[in-house]
Amino acid sequence: MKDLGEAKKILGMEITRDRGLGRLWLSQENYILKVLERFNMTEIRPVTTPLAGHFKLSSKQYPQSPKEEEMSRVPYASVVGSLILLWSALGLT
Repeated sequence: MKDLGEAKKILGMEITRDRGLGRLWLSQENYILKVLERFNMTEIRPVTTPLAGHFKLSSKQYPQSPKEEEMSRVPYASVVGSLILLWSALGLT
């Protein structure tokens, strides 16, 4: 066995430590960037909550314009699956 020093990455996550405060952070920034690239969403702007909690969807909101119709071809199941994987790894589920 060989000591390679302090770990900087594990399972694709970057490790940051503050030994003085006894804290450890795991970052999945690279995974998030890959997901955004995969779904052509690198130019989106971040929001804290995409929809307000009281917002209700209805069939009246079905795509009406060509731009809205284009969005119907987005692979939502794959996007949601990728986000669930991220949230699970972060312990948010």
